[in-house]
Amino acid sequence: MSGFSAELIDYLEGRITFEEFDKRRDERRAKVPESEETEVSAEGVEEEEDAQPSTSAQIPGIKDDGVSPGVQLAFASMLGETLRPPSSEEEAEEEEEEDSMSYVDDEDDEDYKVEEAEKAKVDVEVEVKKQRRRGKGGGGGRRGRGHRKRREEEEENEEDEEDPSVGDVFALEMELNRENKKMMRERRHRSKLPRALRGLMGEANIRYARGEKEDAIMMCMEIIRQAPLAYEPFSTLAMIYEDDEDMEKALQFGLIAAHLNPSDGEEWIRLAEMSLEQDNIRQAILCYTKAIKYNPTNVRYLWERSSLHMRLGEHKHCMDGYRRILSLLPMEDGEHFMQLSKDMAKSYYESSDLTSALGVIEDALLRHPSLVSDDFINMAAELYIASRQYNKALEVLVQFTGLLLIRDEAAAEVVEPKQEEREAESTTEEEEKKSDEETKSETVEETAAEQKGEIKDVQVPDSVPVDLRAKLMVCLIHLHVFTPLEGLVSTLMEQSAEEIGDLYLDVAEAYLEEGEYMTALPLLSALVISEKYNLAVVWLRHAECLKALGHMEVAAESYTKVVEMAPLHLEARLSLATLQQQLGRPECALKALESMYDSETLAQDSSAAQKELKLLLHRSTLLKTQGRIQDYLDSTITMISMLLKVAMQRAKVCVRSVIVSGENHLRLVKVKDMQTEIDDQEAAYLDNTGKTNVLSKEDWWQLLVSCVLTLCDVQRYEEAELMVESAMEFYSFYDNKPRRKEMEFIGLSATILDRNHYNAYNYIRLMLMEKVDLPQLWNIFNQLTITSHHQRHHRFCLRLLLKHPENHALCVLCGHNAMVSGSFKHALGQYVQAFQTHSDNPLYSLCVGLTFFHMASQKYVAKRHALVLQGFSFLWRYVELRGECQESMYNLGRALHQMGLTHLAIHYYQKALTIPAPKLEGMPDDQVDLQREIAFNLSLIYQASGNMGMARQLINTHCVI
Repeated sequence: MSGFSAELIDYLEGRITFEEFDKRRDERRAKVPESEETEVSAEGVEEEEDAQPSTSAQIPGIKDDGVSPGVQLAFASMLGETLRPPSSEEEAEEEEEEDSMSYVDDEDDEDYKVEEAEKAKVDVEVEVKKQRRRGKGGGGGRRGRGHRKRREEEEENEEDEEDPSVGDVFALEMELNRENKKMMRERRHRSKLPRALRGLMGEANIRYARGEKEDAIMMCMEIIRQAPLAYEPFSTLAMIYEDDEDMEKALQFGLIAAHLNPSDGEEWIRLAEMSLEQDNIRQAILCYTKAIKYNPTNVRYLWERSSLHMRLGEHKHCMDGYRRILSLLPMEDGEHFMQLSKDMAKSYYESSDLTSALGVIEDALLRHPSLVSDDFINMAAELYIASRQYNKALEVLVQFTGLLLIRDEAAAEVVEPKQEEREAESTTEEEEKKSDEETKSETVEETAAEQKGEIKDVQVPDSVPVDLRAKLMVCLIHLHVFTPLEGLVSTLMEQSAEEIGDLYLDVAEAYLEEGEYMTALPLLSALVISEKYNLAVVWLRHAECLKALGHMEVAAESYTKVVEMAPLHLEARLSLATLQQQLGRPECALKALESMYDSETLAQDSSAAQKELKLLLHRSTLLKTQGRIQDYLDSTITMISMLLKVAMQRAKVCVRSVIVSGENHLRLVKVKDMQTEIDDQEAAYLDNTGKTNVLSKEDWWQLLVSCVLTLCDVQRYEEAELMVESAMEFYSFYDNKPRRKEMEFIGLSATILDRNHYNAYNYIRLMLMEKVDLPQLWNIFNQLTITSHHQRHHRFCLRLLLKHPENHALCVLCGHNAMVSGSFKHALGQYVQAFQTHSDNPLYSLCVGLTFFHMASQKYVAKRHALVLQGFSFLWRYVELRGECQESMYNLGRALHQMGLTHLAIHYYQKALTIPAPKLEGMPDDQVDLQREIAFNLSLIYQASGNMGMARQLINTHCVI
């Protein structure tokens, strides 16, 4: 450092600040002559902020009069002056020194722009000179040294004589501008660290190397404060914290430095490894992605990132990475290509993506047919069979295993791949295309051969493994080629089922799918008696085969074995229950349909809940057919409670188990102080809907209606009412208006039968508000108001009358209510309104007349005789409309009895006794017979007159049973 100035050395060693350094430098410059100052600036001012760019040089004798230095160089070259631009080696060394750790395009950095512009102009000027020299002496290589010397002298003379024009200068300036813009567009990674802070950065690195880490950290923090986009201080901090074994901070600072300098792929890989050490897989994937962005052909990076995706279960991203690896692998690396293709196909198959798996396998078969192994052939055939492409599976087997397909024609056609051509296949592109064409031609020949005739026989070489033989048999079975199968199946069964039981099962399942049960039965029978393959799935196939053949007894035994080995297998339980019912064993059928899960599992596992619902549905159907109604209700209540779980919470209804006749049964109970177990009812409703979607809404509705009607049949009206109340809280039922109306009518019937008049009134009130003109609803309303002792219907009728003043039924009912409550004038108004609209109805004449009698019977009346007269006029009108019958005579006598005209009342009472009661269809005779009422009122008159004997006689004759 002896070549630098004293103040620069003190600043770099940290003895003085930058302000002190600037002050001392200005003082020294004032003392030093002009020539010495130029020499000093060439040595030390590279570290100063106002220094010349490293790619430019000072041009003595030329002043900057608004013309760029590059143009000055161009003019100097035109005039023949020997101004030397910086050499390429010096420029490369300086750029290497400045850009060794840079990464970011800094198009806004003025130093960068000036340097690029000047460099571009200098390069263009040098290129122009070279082109001019080549144009003047294009044939100089063929002359001797003397001629060459003479030519150089002539060129120098011509250059001296040249006088550049304004057009040449303008053209040169345009060319320089284009080169400048081109250089600015190029991706140049330069440091964001200003020149004024590079000394401090170097000092920080020196302090770190000396072990003074605290000072180095403080310096780096100061640089970050002044230049937050420079990556160098972050990189140094990462190294410091890594030495201190603070890996978390080291990783964070390293990530910041890497994001500020993303082109350093090795740094990203190092950060990915650090992230994995901290078990941050997601961060490691991000680091590998950044590294791959700047090195997209690195197979190792792609492989590591795909492995991390697989660890996170991101199958799609992993497979995308593997596909990129396959596209990057060279032809020479065929073994790796085939192994990776095999692994990818297996992964796709496990994720049920057969299309992608087949795509990978087909690409591998076309690209490296000479490297296809038996395992690869087996996987390809398995995938084709799984996708039901049996012809293609057979083509693969024939192409790569040497099978001979003998068809119906006289000459057996052999479809066999040419082994010599496959062995002689090279890695050049032309031979690869030739191999693809040959493979396609072989496929075309196979297709043509298949169209010519059916397969009569198959010749299998001894070298073909047994698993490929099994695949061949499966393909022939599905293609309905049964002639060659007898020998192949016999050969297969010669081998032990303990060793190749899975192949036995594959062939047997193929026979079952095609309906060949007799052929599949020996294979399955051999498996069920083995030790290794005595499994539930084998017993299930064995039972299905026996059931299809009609062997019900043996099939039931096989299904029982399946249920014992796999108690959670739903289909086996349902099939076993059906068989037991057909065999006349209802108890065994019900036993097969017992619950599979406990309540906790059903609450947490939606799949278990769906299986349990299917089981309960079959169990309830079976119980109903057997006439076990109580057990049937238990099953249906259990199912409906699973559907209405949230609704029952809102309705405060729960299911409890009670002992009835020594047996446990379920009952619906209303709980007033029920604690809500569900916080978010909407989320619970959606979750419960997902669990119960095994049945459609229509099925659930039919099940609910059946349950409610069955509850009413067994006179469990209160539970039917609670079931309806819970269903009304269920969104799917309440939002459907027709179903809601039907459920309201069912609930109304249940409450009436249960004599719950309070809830019944609530139902009928809502119905009347929607359909006020329906007479049936008013009849039900009258029955409820007669049997109940509540008076709240009075105000309801009055409010409804204000909305519907022309409603006839409502008018009469309000008159009755006013009559009962003693408001005779109001009642008279309502009755007169009804009489005006229906004057031919005898009921309204009777009501008006009785109202007048009630008004006349009051204590304080001004016109009593007029009221009596009007009352009798309406009564006689009533008798005329009704006719002389027991009812009309009784009403007339009762009115006279009320007014105190007992002698007239006796006459009409006795006349009513002599008239027989009418006979009405659908009603008992004594229900409309008024003899007891007439005799009782007549006896009261005789008692008042003292004729006790006559009163006793009437009572004994008509009232004593």
